[in-house]
Amino acid sequence: MSTVATTASKSDWGGGSRPFNVSYGKMMMWFFILSDALTFSGFLAAYGLMRFKFIATWPIAEEVFTHVPFTHSPQPLLYVAFMTFILIFSSVTMVLAVDAGHHMKKNKVILYMLLTIIGGLIFVGSQAWEWKTFIKGSHGALETRSGNILQFVDETGKHVNIHSFAIGNSERIADTRDKGIWFSEDSHAVPTISVANVTAGFKANPKLRIKTENILANGHKEILSHEASLSKIKQAVGVVEGANMIHNEYGKPLFANFFFFITGFHGFHVFSGIVINVIIFFNVVLGTYEKRGHYEMVEKVGLYWHFVDLVWVFVFTFFYLV
Repeated sequence: MSTVATTASKSDWGGGSRPFNVSYGKMMMWFFILSDALTFSGFLAAYGLMRFKFIATWPIAEEVFTHVPFTHSPQPLLYVAFMTFILIFSSVTMVLAVDAGHHMKKNKVILYMLLTIIGGLIFVGSQAWEWKTFIKGSHGALETRSGNILQFVDETGKHVNIHSFAIGNSERIADTRDKGIWFSEDSHAVPTISVANVTAGFKANPKLRIKTENILANGHKEILSHEASLSKIKQAVGVVEGANMIHNEYGKPLFANFFFFITGFHGFHVFSGIVINVIIFFNVVLGTYEKRGHYEMVEKVGLYWHFVDLVWVFVFTFFYLV
């Protein structure tokens, strides 16, 4: 009886092999990735809900993200596609680093991890540039009492910068800290031109048109005639240059809020991954994992890096393409 009980105890409660033959560290990384995936899913679901709610007036990504460094001609989503390629390429180099670790090839692990770190730095730098460009704005716009944004285009539908046709300068100067102004009721900087300046310039250029937020059946924003634009411009109460959490020259401020939060949260993950990769990289150089006889740490950080890349694919798809 005692022999049977002892045997049952060992087989039923002894634990046996590790679940899924995975180490504790890798299992915990999978748990973290699962919880983080649920977080990003919630953010993207909230974005989709708000976009569906304002589907008739939501900004079109192809008209917003058209900037490419060192060029002046608009290239819709080209630079965002470049950023995506860089991040996916860094995922490939991470795979090669993990494979080299399985074969205990230290020099190849060093090379591929270095390429992964460089790819991550390029992506984070590109994202910072994209933020700066988005905040600065492209062409400026007017905002009506109801919060609608009025952009300006020429006869061909090409966006026109409000500074290129505005007549006169605003008497108000932007309040900035370097002028000794640390607090003002106007929490945002005052534009250098006024609604009156833009209106006067618009009346003097009959070729100009106003593009509203309304999306037509063809998928493009509504463009009014010059006469209809003159009546619409009378509703304007302020000039908007760039985008922030309150005002957005591209359309709904909610669009900017989601842009800053989702891409910023993902950018923080990429930056964290770079820091971890740098630490692991120096450990590889010092031969830490060579002495342990395995490169499991490279594999664990690789799981995190692949997750970050996969999340960006979803962000790129839902935020930029759809």
